[in-house]
Order: sequence, then C-alpha cells, then structure tokens
Amino acid sequence: MIMVHTDLVNAWSVAGMLEAGETIPQADVWFGLYKINLTGYQGHVIPVIIAVWFMCFLEKRLHKIVPEMIDLFVTPLVTVLVTGYLTLTIFGPVFAQLEEWVLIGVQWVITIPWGIGAAIAGAVYPLTVVCGIHHMYNTVEIGMISNTGLNTWMPIASSANFAQGGACFAVALKTKDKKFKSMALPSSFSAFLGITEPAIFGVNLRLLKPLICGMIGGAVGAAVGSMFGIGATAYGVTGLFGFLITTKFVWQYAIMLAVSFAISFTLSWITHKDKPREDEAEATAEADAEEPALPAITCEKGRVYAPIKGNVIPSANIPDETFAAGVLGEGVGIEPELGVVYAPFDGEISSTTDTKHAIGISSPDGMELLIHVGVNTVAMEGDGFELFCAEGDTVKAGQKLMTFSIDKIKAAGYSTTTAVLVTNSDDYAGLEIKEGACEPLDCVISIKE
Repeated sequence: MIMVHTDLVNAWSVAGMLEAGETIPQADVWFGLYKINLTGYQGHVIPVIIAVWFMCFLEKRLHKIVPEMIDLFVTPLVTVLVTGYLTLTIFGPVFAQLEEWVLIGVQWVITIPWGIGAAIAGAVYPLTVVCGIHHMYNTVEIGMISNTGLNTWMPIASSANFAQGGACFAVALKTKDKKFKSMALPSSFSAFLGITEPAIFGVNLRLLKPLICGMIGGAVGAAVGSMFGIGATAYGVTGLFGFLITTKFVWQYAIMLAVSFAISFTLSWITHKDKPREDEAEATAEADAEEPALPAITCEKGRVYAPIKGNVIPSANIPDETFAAGVLGEGVGIEPELGVVYAPFDGEISSTTDTKHAIGISSPDGMELLIHVGVNTVAMEGDGFELFCAEGDTVKAGQKLMTFSIDKIKAAGYSTTTAVLVTNSDDYAGLEIKEGACEPLDCVISIKE
C-alpha cells in the first residue's frame, strides 16, 4: 500500500505528464545523498517481490533479537518503516532505472530490419509482462504516433498477447484436470482480448512449455506484422480489440493474429502433457502395479465381499477404540496389501468424505456399510487418496471406488487397517466373518439367518 500511496504520482499518469512537459516531483533521501521521483509502482511486480522478501528476512531476524516483552510492538513497526523506506529509496528506483534501460533496448531492437527486430521483441514481450514493466511501452507508442502517425509497436504486443492466449487455449482443451481447465479456458479468452496476465501467471508460466510456445508464436506473428507494415492509430488495446485502431490494415492484422495463434496453439498442443498431482500419482501407483483382474460375481443377499486385498481381522482387533467397540457397527478390519478399494456389492454410494478416506454404501436389501481406510486418516486431509465415485452413484460389485497410498499413510504415522463395518448391524441377528488372507470380492461378512 505504501508503494501505491495517493501522495505519489500514479504510475499510469507518468507517460502523459512527460508528454505534456510536466515535471515529476522529487524528494531528497538518505540525508540529501540523492533524489528520487515521487511516483507510485502500479503495475509493477519485481519491486513488490523484493520488498516482501526483504520484509520476511528482516522480521525473522527482529523476532530473534527483540525482547519478547516489546516484540509485539517493535518488530512490526520497525519492519514496515525500514522496508518501506528501502523500497521507496532503493528497490523501486533501481528497478525504474532498469526499466529505462529496457526501454532504450526495445527502441533499438525494433529498428532491426526485415522483421528480425519485431520477432525478437515479440518473443521477449511476455517476459516483460512477467516483470510488470510492459506498461512503459506506452512511452514508445506515444513517440511513434507523434512522429509518424502510426504505432508499429502495437502489432508486436498484439502478436505476443494473442500467441500466449493460443498456447493457453491449447492447454485448456487438452488437459483432463477439470479445475485447471476451468482456469485456463477463460484465461485464454482474456488474452485474446489483450489481457494476458491470467494466462501467463495462471497457466503458461507455471507449465513453462506453453510460455515458450507462445513466445515462438508471438515472434513469428510479430515478424509477419512488421513485413506487412501494420501500424495502429492509437495505443492501449491489443488482441481482437486491436481491429478498432488498425482499420487500414484489417486483413493484414487478421493474418498476423491467425499466424500467432496457429503456431503457439499447435506447439503447445504437441508439447503439453498433464502431470499427475502428487497425491494422485502416489495414490494410484500401487493400484496400477499388478492390479488384479476381478472375477464376475452374482451378489447374494446379506453378503459383503472384500473391497480390498489383504488380511481380514475381527473388527474388535482394529487399533481404534471406536471401531473396536462397535460404536459404528460390527464388521471386519482388513490390513491392505494393495491400495485399491472396490465396491463390496451392488448398491448405491450413500456418502463420501471431503477427505476422501471413507465411503458409505447401501445395498438394495437395506444393508448399510462403511469403508474407512486407515485409522485417524481424516487428519491427512485427502493427501494420498483419490475417489472414483460420488454420493448418489449406483455401483456394481468390483467397481473401483478409491485408491490410496499405503506408504503415505504409514509415513504419516497411522495404521492402514481398513474398517469394513455394517453400520446397521443391530438390525440383524448377527454377522459371520471370514478371517485370514482375502482377495478382492471374496466373501468376508455374511448375515446370520
């Protein structure tokens, strides 16, 4: 908040003030050692990262040396004052100077003929977006319009932005991760309209390959735009909205965007592969390794078939007082050998947990069963578990319902013993159980007549 304080000149206004010949207010710092411009840092990223990193460093050190009696007051105050002053007098100004050098470099690069300079600028442009310094290009565009009446930088930026959107769009269509898709798809549409931050920071930079594919597409598109001699009559918009300020180059601008999109989309589509989340990979590793082929069975009334391969023990021997005492019903415990849970009979999923470690299932004849993987595994908050069913699903005996990581459960210090309990066991005369080694779909519980 200090970096965008209202007493500082808004960063978005600096270019306009310079164009109008106005001076930027300054202040002496470090006892008159030098002056700084009193401008804000709207749109900047790197100064914020540096400031926060330094603030973390300083606060940790202060906690160690400041007496506990005054720590609550002194540490926050000193941290904010010192970090704020250093940011406004060193971190910010240094970065602003780097921006000026980048600006000079950009102005030189785009003068390289035969579209080479435009290609270089189109490739590098997304990196300047990552650093938050792309807003400085307004100065370049203002100079172009005032000198020649045409803004030839805008097509370069537009190619780069559209290419990043194309790369992001390829990821959105190819990924099977629904959560990631829901973020990538609207981010790509935003990039097509000229706002690339969601696509770059949310998708392309995280995966890196789409970012590089977008840089290649942006480079080629910018070169095409340069060879066509495309120029805009204003600045501030790119992407599809760019048609509004390139009315003399409509078909050339359309070809440029198409080339940028096609190259980045194709390369991103070819190179992108979904990486399984760590919990999914570990949870399914054991399931995929030697997962047995299950026999087809006809479910009999009043029978529960083993949902897990392992060793069956009486529920009284489960290392948990609640399960052992039969509070949740009678049944068995299974010490698993494989991290896969199958449906123990034909039925309907009556409940699942947010932490993915337990499933409730009801049979057509009214039996209610709880499958609870491990003891106290609720504390793992789903880490190492993956569900393949949802509440209300109709399932068949032998259908895969869940995978889990035996190693992760053990590493967390919990028992892997899985409770298989008939939660309405009081409705029956009794249960007969089969102890010992079991394969999936072996009968392990039978209702006494």
